Amino acid sequence: MTSEARFIQADRSQTRWDFMDLEGLLPPEHRARIVWSFVEDLDLSPLYEAIKSREGEPGRPPPDPAVLLALWLYATIDGVGSARHLDRLTRSDVAYRWIAGGVPLNYHGLSDFRVEHVQVLDRLLTESVTALIGEGLVSLAEIAVDGTKVRASASRGSFKTMEKLEQVEAAVEKRLTVLKAEIERDPEACSRRKKAAQERGARQVKERAARARTVLKQQKQRAKRHAAAEAKKSEVKVSLSDPEARNMRFSDGAVRPAYNAQIAAAPRKGIIISADITERRNDSGLAAPMVDNIVTRYGKTPEKLLVDSHYATCEDIAALAEHAAGSVQVFAPPPIERDDREGARQPQSQTCAGT
Repeated sequence: MTSEARFIQADRSQTRWDFMDLEGLLPPEHRARIVWSFVEDLDLSPLYEAIKSREGEPGRPPPDPAVLLALWLYATIDGVGSARHLDRLTRSDVAYRWIAGGVPLNYHGLSDFRVEHVQVLDRLLTESVTALIGEGLVSLAEIAVDGTKVRASASRGSFKTMEKLEQVEAAVEKRLTVLKAEIERDPEACSRRKKAAQERGARQVKERAARARTVLKQQKQRAKRHAAAEAKKSEVKVSLSDPEARNMRFSDGAVRPAYNAQIAAAPRKGIIISADITERRNDSGLAAPMVDNIVTRYGKTPEKLLVDSHYATCEDIAALAEHAAGSVQVFAPPPIERDDREGARQPQSQTCAGT
């Protein structure tokens, strides 16, 4: 009689220590190493100067800004834009784990880094593209510009009217007064820390409400300038959690809180040379501001501008042809209109004077 075979079965419930070498897990030619090498050569002094934790002083040190920047840069290359998704990748993907190098991370810190250092990251974009232009790797002769809707982290319920925002501020102010009084007379340190955290949270809500109220005033002033168009809409509201977001219609027909991201890229190389976020619901009239943005960054106008239908108005095309920093040729397909009689879509006939 043949004896039964013996073998080692998988035991996934067994707790074990794994010894690993991150350097050995990532091939020498991996692009994550290229990203890290690129970040190491950048001037990140403003990011390090913003760190509050200092040698010889109390305070927990934050993650290395170079690591955070490299993670976001590599995530962008991979098409990842969510802080939560990036956080998961730093624990499950070898390349992201290699970049992190054991630095403790969480999605909240990753998100805060991207939000708090917008100006520094924007400067790094300009310097990086300028270096590529200087090496002849990127040309501004031909630039493609387009906009895309980006979903905001705001719910429909977060949109409030002016009256509601004032009620929120009054309620928070009352809560802050109570918390401050409790902190002062509470003898227990643990309880004081808990009350202090509650006070900090209430203060942040008050600050968000005040910022939302400021944005709402701006929106109402804009509505007065476009009274005819705004008369058909409901009362103006802004989001308490994301005041700059606007309700925008997406390609699937749904209306969601969002931003309008404007992207300028060198199409032959696929490199973004400029980016801007606007609250405008459509792209009409945004071609000229983007060209001005490029001139401010690089001191040079593109020779050719490729845009979509309705992106550049006739006024924009005429103005860009006589731009102070150099004439710009605008290339755009003709706008499409629907022929209701035949159910077909026909190009509109449109002539821009002076072009």
